Amino acid sequence: MTSPEYEEALRRIPEAHSLALRLRDAGVADEVICDYLHIEPEGLGTLLELAQRKLRAARESR
Repeated sequence: MTSPEYEEALRRIPEAHSLALRLRDAGVADEVICDYLHIEPEGLGTLLELAQRKLRAARESR
């Protein structure tokens, strides 16, 4: 279960980043995340790193 603060921060970042993090948190396989977001598997790591940075910034700015 996620905290309300975490959920709020997820709503404040771009949708693709939020969705990638939500899918990863749910245990969805990397290839499924890539298919759903229409990205190459090589780009998933970078997308998730950027999403984590944006999430951290959103949590710190509240």
